[in-house]
Amino acid sequence: MENDALQQLRYPIGVYVVPEEITQVHLDEWITILEDLPKRLADMVIQLSEEQLETPFRPGGWTVRQLVHHISDSHHHSYIRFKWALTEDNPVIKPYLEKEWSKLFDAQSAPIEMSLDHLKAVHAKLVYLLKGLSKEDLQRKFTHPEGNETTTLAINIGRYAWHGSHHFAHIENLIKREGW
Repeated sequence: MENDALQQLRYPIGVYVVPEEITQVHLDEWITILEDLPKRLADMVIQLSEEQLETPFRPGGWTVRQLVHHISDSHHHSYIRFKWALTEDNPVIKPYLEKEWSKLFDAQSAPIEMSLDHLKAVHAKLVYLLKGLSKEDLQRKFTHPEGNETTTLAINIGRYAWHGSHHFAHIENLIKREGW
């Protein structure tokens, strides 16, 4: 049972599953999620105290502060990956060591407002870009060197809508559990 509970803490909305066919309805829903995430996240975390920001979302997990900085860093990388795929033929992207990034001084101590502002700007640019993609653009690809996984931009839109929602749920569930 403990394993199930830990799994629920790790993946509160489940793992990302690519639909068999990605429809315009999926794309519109995912882009709306990406468009709304910066404000929803800011509204949820901005009132938290310093002590609350230092609380891990699960045993052995990142703190709320680290999660906010991670979402900003990760979605920044995603934006660049979209640009690479739109301007290069199936580029091999550069991964980053997110666990190591979370240990850096800024991820552990910087005010969350910095990443909230950054996320707002990155998402404004990302959503504007995504809304202008053609059907052909959505089929452009990039390859992640870990596992040599090739991803279309359509799949990546869903992945990052899931990613933001996944970490949002981590924080939201912590706030509910703690009664904040």
